[in-house]
Amino acid sequence: MSVAFTDALSQQYQNLFDTCVVNSGQVGAVNSIIARITPNQSRYQSVAVPLGIPWFFVAVIHNMECGLNFNQQLHNGDPLTARTVHVPAGRPTAGQPPFTWEQSATDALTYQGFAGQQDWSLPRILYRLEAYNGFGYRAMNPPINTPYLWSFSNQYSKGKYTSDHGFDPNAVSSQCGAAVILFQMQQSGVATVSAAGASAPAPASTPTPTMSASSLAAQFDNAVTFSQSVRSDAAMSLQNALNTFPGISVGVDGIPGRQTSDAYQTVTGHFLKGDPLS
Repeated sequence: MSVAFTDALSQQYQNLFDTCVVNSGQVGAVNSIIARITPNQSRYQSVAVPLGIPWFFVAVIHNMECGLNFNQQLHNGDPLTARTVHVPAGRPTAGQPPFTWEQSATDALTYQGFAGQQDWSLPRILYRLEAYNGFGYRAMNPPINTPYLWSFSNQYSKGKYTSDHGFDPNAVSSQCGAAVILFQMQQSGVATVSAAGASAPAPASTPTPTMSASSLAAQFDNAVTFSQSVRSDAAMSLQNALNTFPGISVGVDGIPGRQTSDAYQTVTGHFLKGDPLS
């Protein structure tokens, strides 16, 4: 089902968000999701900023599709050890598995046409999130607000697809809605979601470093050793941190090879431990 983005739909999204109330018995569950999101903000930014996408948009999709598991494909929650099997199948098309979460996320967001979009106002964000899951709930008679956005709030009570084509009018979603997470993130000051007409985030050419050069060296000098083949979580964290420095753009694959060491030298003044050039 295709739905056009119109002024009326934009106003509907805004009105639903403005009058949203998180169900009292589920506030703790929503806050728990946000508490798991915020420590990984820099990781979400490492994917979002180069594509011109708000980091919190990526984080919310990650929760909806993967339960915030960094071992799953952002497309649909399939494992990173192979190309996706569920819709969309066969992603990513480039490279060979196992994929890094960053590779998969970049592919998913680009595949969906989100990269380079300029309007990241609240209505557009909610429209893109609903489109990610599908507009099938709008075909109900009467239509219901999709639980993918509004579950755990006053904007949704019951009705759920329990299979691809099976709708149960009495089933209740047990997953927190994406719009409800955004609402609570804004209420708590974790994210700022702008009204209609907001522009895209700052381009990747002007990032804000997450730490100083000296702090970067203190954290990673002894934690990451130069390698052209060995992948590690520490190296991936380093690559994410390096990409927040102006003029630095390295692949986030967890392998601290030539590109990573050169970028490390640019930022800190010295190469990685074990680099033949050091």
